[in-house]
Amino acid sequence: QVQLVESGGGLVQPGGSLRLSCAASRSIFSIYAMGWFRQAPGKQRELVASITLGGSTDYADSVKGRFTISRDNTKNTVSLQMNSLKFEDTAVYYCNAQRSAFGGWGSWGQGTQVTVST
Repeated sequence: QVQLVESGGGLVQPGGSLRLSCAASRSIFSIYAMGWFRQAPGKQRELVASITLGGSTDYADSVKGRFTISRDNTKNTVSLQMNSLKFEDTAVYYCNAQRSAFGGWGSWGQGTQVTVST
């Protein structure tokens, strides 16, 4: 069972950038997909970006063109580069894994807080 730990969150000004990292306890090369989610106060958790074994990526409309997800199988990490940050990007960001196309996402960790403020 892979365990994931998010890091890299913090306070950033609008228009700024931040890079989040997700460290896995085991190899992720065989995992069907890795994804970044976020949850703002009073809102449901949403999928922000995902990347499959084949390298296919998908983004929520709200972050498309601003965020980039990537994976490094040799380091067992998944990153989320966030540029041109907006107030509405403020949320707790979570990393998760989907073992196969037939299964769902795994359990949730603590996440990392991202706050966009002046």
